[in-house]
Amino acid sequence: MNIVVCIKQVPDTTEVKVNPETNTLIREGVASIVNPFDTYAIEAALRLRDKFGGKVTAITMGPPQAENALREAVSLGADEAILISDRAFAGSDTWSTSLVLSKAIERMSKENEGRVDLVVCGKQASDGDTAQVGPGIAAHLDLPQATYVRRIDSLHLDTSPKVIVVERLIEEGYELVEVNLPALITVVKEINEPRMPSLRGKMKAKSINIPVWKNNDLGIEEDKIGLEGSPTRVVKIFTPPKKEGGKVFDGEPEEAVDRLVEQIKDIL
Repeated sequence: MNIVVCIKQVPDTTEVKVNPETNTLIREGVASIVNPFDTYAIEAALRLRDKFGGKVTAITMGPPQAENALREAVSLGADEAILISDRAFAGSDTWSTSLVLSKAIERMSKENEGRVDLVVCGKQASDGDTAQVGPGIAAHLDLPQATYVRRIDSLHLDTSPKVIVVERLIEEGYELVEVNLPALITVVKEINEPRMPSLRGKMKAKSINIPVWKNNDLGIEEDKIGLEGSPTRVVKIFTPPKKEGGKVFDGEPEEAVDRLVEQIKDIL
């Protein structure tokens, strides 16, 4: 079973910086971490591999420093990793990003004789909070998908087609969904407890060769990638003004209540 885990390197929450000209996040030279939700996706993929066999490949799209996130995934147990990095991708919105990742997965499928059985993503990234990239990948690849998965109930590899059964969160509670493979799922933190990297994993992560794929390797039209190829635009980014403190009415409780009522009447 071949599993692809899409991860993202995000700025540390205390180090978020925005380019005032493009209204996009500045990632180069900023302290970064693996998107917390993606650690649960990595763990979910590793548990499936450990139980059913196969291979887990971690991929990410980002600047050269995003290689560190991939090495962390390898230290946790991922078998292979691929960095998708090109200046042409800079400023891509969620639609463009999901397109690039889908093209990378298509290329992986061809190299693995059409065998990418499952794509696993975290439910959302902590820097954008859109939860759109995972479903976008599924849409570009025309794959069935299950989002907000909290439990993998079963996996049936001896059927035709192969099937995965998952439990996903919904507003009213949860639902059990059967999805034909190949498919894409996004997972929530309730699904597992991520493991710690092993010594062997750390040694492998330090020495592994991580290939870098550029747009020339994927063959995407330039008008569909990067800031100019993104159909959405961030018009303005600003910090909400601080809320003013409430008023305190001194004196006896009865008098304070009367003054409060009068002020509410004035407002209304």
